[in-house]
Amino acid sequence: MAVLNQVAFQLSRRRGSVPRARALVTAVLGTWGIDQEAIDTAELVLSELVTNALRARAPGDRQVGIRIAHSEADGLLRLEVSDAAEGRPEVRSPGEDEDGGRGLLLVDALTHRWGVQKREGGIGKTVWAELKAPVIAAVPIEREIAAVTVQPGEQVQLRGAWRTVRSVRGERSVTGGFVLVLGLDDGPVVRVDATDPLTVRSTGRNGSCGAAGSGET
Repeated sequence: MAVLNQVAFQLSRRRGSVPRARALVTAVLGTWGIDQEAIDTAELVLSELVTNALRARAPGDRQVGIRIAHSEADGLLRLEVSDAAEGRPEVRSPGEDEDGGRGLLLVDALTHRWGVQKREGGIGKTVWAELKAPVIAAVPIEREIAAVTVQPGEQVQLRGAWRTVRSVRGERSVTGGFVLVLGLDDGPVVRVDATDPLTVRSTGRNGSCGAAGSGET
């Protein structure tokens, strides 16, 4: 059975979401043991897609949805960015004196393929891009990962003790960032920033991981 790693989260419609998206994709792909060159390319592609989503005309209270998925069977990485705006982005040929308009040209050049589809479960669209991303490192049983990739069933080291994660949900912080709320087998829930490093150990690998933010894009 093919192993599919995936994670989904949402970001607010603000300029600071672009560097946050870059940090998240770098942390996630590093956790999955992806080749560094592929990580650098994915960071650039996701940055362009999120920038376009933020520029699209959509209600300011709607978030931008992001999904990252990687198939170990074919080494294919898929990046998806969803927004609540209508219309379809198109590749432009800007003049030499134009500062913008080159984002999708870059995406087209760097990816295996890309496209646009109607957003599932809501208004707007999803722009997706796929690129080759081989795995170069085996994932150890005990490892340090980005918090956004924690999944139920894993054991997390918190305050010097191991706790089993029973549930994972995402929410926005008061500063507009993305926070994970971890329900544990013992004690109160714990809130951590999505990019914070956590030491975990798996009780068994089921081939998927993810955390979805609250709210609607």
